[in-house]
Amino acid sequence: MKNFVNKLSKKTAKISFLILSAVMALNLSANAQIQGGNIMIGGNLANINVGLDKPSVFNLDVTPKVAWFLVDNVALGGYVNLGIQTAKGSPTITRYGVGALGRYYTGSDVEALRHGRLFGEATVGVGGQNVGGGGGKTNGLDFSFGPGFSYFITNNIGLETLLKYNGITGFGNEGYQHNLNLSFGLQIYLPGRGTAAKVKGDVK
Repeated sequence: MKNFVNKLSKKTAKISFLILSAVMALNLSANAQIQGGNIMIGGNLANINVGLDKPSVFNLDVTPKVAWFLVDNVALGGYVNLGIQTAKGSPTITRYGVGALGRYYTGSDVEALRHGRLFGEATVGVGGQNVGGGGGKTNGLDFSFGPGFSYFITNNIGLETLLKYNGITGFGNEGYQHNLNLSFGLQIYLPGRGTAAKVKGDVK
C-alpha cells in the first residue's frame, strides 16, 4: 500500500510539473511576440469599398509588411503599398509606395483586453498617386504615421486596426496629396532564435 501511495504521489507530482511547465511556456509565449529578435510578417487592407449602386466603385489598398524587432517593443522593417480605384465612366486612380517602417508597442497589455497591445507606426519612402486619362498626379516622398491596436488571437497571430495620416509630396501637377486611412490587418510574429531558446529553456 505504501509503495502504491509513493508511486501515486510521484505521478501526481510529475503531472503537476508538466502542467506548470506548459502554463509557464504559454505565458512566456503570450508576452514574447514583441521581444527583440522576433520577426513580424503580414499586411494591411485599407480604403475597402465595393460599390453596389451605379456607377459601381471599387477601391482597395494592399500593404504587405515585414519587420524585425531590434529590441523589445521596437521593430524596423519595410513595406510595399499598392492601391487602385475604379468606377465606370471615371478615370482609374492608382497608388503605389515602397519604403521603411518603424513600430513601437506599449510595454504592457491593455487592461481591458489582456491579449491586446497599443502601438504607433510611422513610414517613409517613395510613392505616388496617378489619375488615368491625363488627370492629376503626385510622385515623390511618401510618409505616414498613426496609432494602432493589435489583438492576439493566438500566441503568434495578431489582428489589428490602424488609423494613419498619409501624405505624398514631390513632383507632378498636384504638389501634395494627403488623407486619413483606417486599415485592418493580420500580422504573424515568428520567434527569433533567442526567444525560441528562452521558451525551450523554461519548459525544461
